[in-house]
Amino acid sequence: MSADRSEISSIESTLSQLVDRVVSLAHGAERERDDRTAGDLFAVERALVTARRRLERLLTERA
Repeated sequence: MSADRSEISSIESTLSQLVDRVVSLAHGAERERDDRTAGDLFAVERALVTARRRLERLLTERA
């Protein structure tokens, strides 16, 4: 599973970067008072964070 661990870790890192980018966009939408877009982006953020946590759990459970 070591090769898989490396790949999962890489995906987890990519998800973290995506979360940061989505949050940045959401805050921009908030500043522009585009509540619908901000809400949708924050929903995407929650989904990405959940996915990242599941990968983290997978890595720690199989350590």
